[in-house]
Amino acid sequence: MDSARLEQIQNLFHETADLPEAERLPHLQAACAGDAALLQEVLSLLEEDARHSSLLDQPVGSVAGKLLADPAQPRQFGPYRVTSLLGEGGMGVVYLAERDDLRSLVAIKILRDAWLSPARRERFSAEQRTLAQLNHPSIARLYDADTLPDGTPWFAMEYVEGVPLTTFCQQHACSIERRLRLFRAVCEAVQYAHGHAVIHRDLKPSNILVKQDGSVRLLDFGIAKHQEALDSAADVTQTGLRLMTPAYAAPEQIRGERASIHNDVYALGVILYELLAGRLPFDLSNRTPTEAQAIVVQQEPERPSSLARKAARLSASDSSWADLDVLCLTAMHKDVQRRYGSVEALMRDVDHYLANQPLDARPDSLRYRLGKFIGRHRSAVVTSSLAAAAVVGLVIFFTVRLAKARNLAEAEAARTQRIQQFMTRLFEGGDEAAGPKDDLRVVTLLDRGLQEARGLDSEPAVQADLYQTLGGIYKKLDNLVQSESLLKLALERRQALFGPNHPRVAESLVALGLLRVDQARFDEAEKLVRDGLEMSRRTLPPGDTGIALAASALGRVLSERGSYDKAIGVLEEAVRLRSEGEVTPELASSTYELANAHFYAGHFVQSGELNQKVLAMHRQLYGSRHPHVAEDLINLGAIQFEQGRYPEAEALYRQALEINQSWYGKDHHTTASNLTMLGRALVREERFDEAVDLLQQSVAIQERVYGQDHPRVASAINELGSVALKRKHLDEAESQFRRMVEIYRKANGDRHYLVAIGLSNLASVYIERKENHRAEQIYRDVVQRFTTALSPGHLNTGIARIKLGRSLVRQQKYPEAETEILAGYAILTKQTSPSVTWLQAARQDLITLYDAQGDSAKAALYRAESAKAAPPKK
Repeated sequence: MDSARLEQIQNLFHETADLPEAERLPHLQAACAGDAALLQEVLSLLEEDARHSSLLDQPVGSVAGKLLADPAQPRQFGPYRVTSLLGEGGMGVVYLAERDDLRSLVAIKILRDAWLSPARRERFSAEQRTLAQLNHPSIARLYDADTLPDGTPWFAMEYVEGVPLTTFCQQHACSIERRLRLFRAVCEAVQYAHGHAVIHRDLKPSNILVKQDGSVRLLDFGIAKHQEALDSAADVTQTGLRLMTPAYAAPEQIRGERASIHNDVYALGVILYELLAGRLPFDLSNRTPTEAQAIVVQQEPERPSSLARKAARLSASDSSWADLDVLCLTAMHKDVQRRYGSVEALMRDVDHYLANQPLDARPDSLRYRLGKFIGRHRSAVVTSSLAAAAVVGLVIFFTVRLAKARNLAEAEAARTQRIQQFMTRLFEGGDEAAGPKDDLRVVTLLDRGLQEARGLDSEPAVQADLYQTLGGIYKKLDNLVQSESLLKLALERRQALFGPNHPRVAESLVALGLLRVDQARFDEAEKLVRDGLEMSRRTLPPGDTGIALAASALGRVLSERGSYDKAIGVLEEAVRLRSEGEVTPELASSTYELANAHFYAGHFVQSGELNQKVLAMHRQLYGSRHPHVAEDLINLGAIQFEQGRYPEAEALYRQALEINQSWYGKDHHTTASNLTMLGRALVREERFDEAVDLLQQSVAIQERVYGQDHPRVASAINELGSVALKRKHLDEAESQFRRMVEIYRKANGDRHYLVAIGLSNLASVYIERKENHRAEQIYRDVVQRFTTALSPGHLNTGIARIKLGRSLVRQQKYPEAETEILAGYAILTKQTSPSVTWLQAARQDLITLYDAQGDSAKAALYRAESAKAAPPKK
């Protein structure tokens, strides 16, 4: 059997398998057109397919029935409990489910065939991770993804209670303007996805729901793309026709050509046509696939204005309908080169229509532009009709201004189209020799993108934007050297193009400053971000999000430098700029940084409240399995840790680690930081073997990513030193703490509080060696450092005073020791649990000094407190 015949059989099998059983034979007979051998081949495949007994080998309706009716079948998908069946189709089955803890409703979807192989399951997971990052108010959000015990994959999406776009417009008798504004909201969402390299490929009214409040939600973003990737990975030869709806599919899709953003532009044109004309451009009902293909590829649609006038269902002037025809038919043009080059270009012409301005898609004749001008300024023209010369002057003036506006719009359109072409070429691989597109890896794409960007010297604005974007992505992938090179190039290009005082230059300054934070080059970081913030304030209107972004970045830099009070002030401004009632990623980000600043300032109550708010925001925005949620759990764990609640901290750290490892893998710097935090908790619980294993893993990862002398490396080294100290391996502990001090000193300067932490731990080694006078001198220095860098009442200051008191007790300097220990004790009592290790140590030292001074009453008081705070014996 030749490959063409095999492909034909497979295509018909997949087409027919998705139909209800009663419709299969008539459809197949029509499609085979008298070819009895072809009919028999496909029927044999369908019979074989029906014999399988696996849950997902059965028809989707059967699966749904069993899941809902059979108590032995799962009704629980992770934290979601199924309540009813929403629907089924060729792609899969959808349930309505409720999350019991949050009382929120979601739509649970099971996809066909995604369970068949590990490779397909992995691609399913990878696609969901991509889709989880789409965050737009008009795109139904992906909350969660997982598999059932039998391997069946599922994912939870935002449940949208609404009606299809066309139905909403019919029910509400929407005007042309209302329909266009709804359509424009759809375009905005599609354009947002295109900007993130996601193409829908199956846009149609049933995938666009309008809620009661008039807001739109797009469903099933990326699913068709995902399915095609799975089929390709399994070496199944298909055209992909079953992954689209023919009535909305572009001619090039029908022909099986590579998918691109132009497919979505075409589908949007069909949707607009249907909204205006009241019917689809082509009647494909009762057509065979071959007939439908011929109609879409070869026939030209009737103008929507003709259909609307025949039905007398919409009213508009002839000139307005001429523009509406242009909008639809340009978006639906069979020649991709003559279609709108991007969704943004289509939106721009929708805006022009709504503003009664000339369309970009029309010829720029003077008569046409003058007609538009008079339409917009009719009263002014009538009032000035007695002064013909003035009218002529006005016409010339506005014509020139329109020409300038057109030139700016065309320049921006060209820039946007160039970026769209860049993204399309990036994901297509450029040529067939580049290898299969479904096997591309992120690093491969980035390196290819960098090569493309370097070839854009003739388009410096586009090149600068791409350098900026690629630099940010390389930073996220821990390639800080490449990130620095690209961000510096972006800054240089933008300074040359826009001058030294422009919002895009400010954006580049802030991005480079944040990179300097990751490189622990804090002086440069602060200068760059401050310059960017001041430039944003000069060049942007008050309240602009660009100012909030820069303010948030400065707050982060100040926090990293230990200037917490200053950081809090700046970050409170950033939160105010973004607090508009609606939860946004930007508001969550600024609140997150503010919570961190309060934590490091020792304001644990405020930090805890803010972190709980951020956790709720991130779960609402991204679902419960996102890395941002893991960060929030780590922060809440750190608050528990600082208050001496180590088991509670460990539990939160482990929740976060599960999310981070599933998202990033086991060899990522984020996972390493999480391992350090978990190791710290285990050290305090004296589970040393577990702690050392985790901490050594963390050090290895951090050194690979950041080098030998980065603060993140020092954090893990500190904990390894603590384990060595508790095990009485004093030489090893001294070596680890000295290395930690030098790393922090090199990164932050000598007076930073992290240097003081390292010195304090080093002094603890001398206490164990009974070199108490040496330890005393270091502790006095540490108390002074903490008092200056943090505050006299900070938790770290309190611990340092208790440690200083201990060194004095061991030298029998009891009056001085009492003063220091009681001061530290008072600080810790206000901020920690009574059972925290340092409070218990302080009680023992107070008992020792009071016994030595013969003050039995005070000694008894602290013995009683110690016994009360001690954990119960098992």
